[in-house]
Amino acid sequence: MSTVKIVNTKNESVGEVELRDDVFNREVKEHILHEVVRMQRAARRSGNACTKTRVEVRGGGAKPWRQKGTGRARAGTRTSPIWRGGGVAFGPKPRDYGFKLNRKVKKQAVAMAISARFQEGNLIVLDDFTLERIKTRDFVEVMGALEVDNALIVAGSENDNLSKSSRNVNGYKVLPAEGVNVYDILLHKKLILVQPTIESLEKRLAS
Repeated sequence: MSTVKIVNTKNESVGEVELRDDVFNREVKEHILHEVVRMQRAARRSGNACTKTRVEVRGGGAKPWRQKGTGRARAGTRTSPIWRGGGVAFGPKPRDYGFKLNRKVKKQAVAMAISARFQEGNLIVLDDFTLERIKTRDFVEVMGALEVDNALIVAGSENDNLSKSSRNVNGYKVLPAEGVNVYDILLHKKLILVQPTIESLEKRLAS
């Protein structure tokens, strides 16, 4: 078991907590993290580019000119891809770029990303992070006391004041424990866990 100190919002030490090594201090395999980040980014692609084929372009009902005798090339429709205003040959259509990975691999990857932050010394555990009001200034003051300028904050599932107070400040994101993912952990320099979420993460990610 590993241990990490618990601090309050004034960055004062208030105790220690034990962490499971299979969640917070496991071997980090970069190729697994890479695959899961690829999967998450691919799933976020809109894939909504769309062009019209020769069938979908308006017009084309009448033959532009007669088949023979004009001295011009044969033409059967104005919607041909070689005509200006015609359809597009082999153009993009809406598609899903996502691909699947095994659930076990995704679970391991989240634990590895958390472990990477712990091993770097970039994991902070707060005893509580409750804001009495929706106020950006209050959030910024806490981050200043913690000396953090870029962080993913994992709080309880119901922390509306914290989420709304932080959303106008660049470099921060607030997620519930069940929403923790590899991409967001690696995107931020620090990982801040509110103490009650540790048990939830260990229950979800323990091997």
